[in-house]
Amino acid sequence: MKIYIEDLKFQCIIGILDFERTTKQNVIINVEIEYTFDKSFLDYAKVVNFIKTSMINNKFLLIEDALNDISHSLKKEFLAIDSLYLKITKSSILPDCTVSVSNFSNFNS
Repeated sequence: MKIYIEDLKFQCIIGILDFERTTKQNVIINVEIEYTFDKSFLDYAKVVNFIKTSMINNKFLLIEDALNDISHSLKKEFLAIDSLYLKITKSSILPDCTVSVSNFSNFNS
């Protein structure tokens, strides 16, 4: 089975620049989760809450750190996850574009 969480939007502290450490900025999260469906389902509402809480509480310096931490934490919290694609977008960091970093984690290899 696959779950798609698309365009999850909220504000958090993320970044290394001085103003990024003090001012929340808009982020957009996209996730694709492959999981083993075996008479129980993966609660996407809990996944969304987990991602938001992690991003807001951890105040990551780098998007890359957020990607790695959240990917591994999701697998620990939701054991049925086989693989996931996670993309974090900073939608307002530059005036003429959005900036994203993504990662794919396969937990079955």
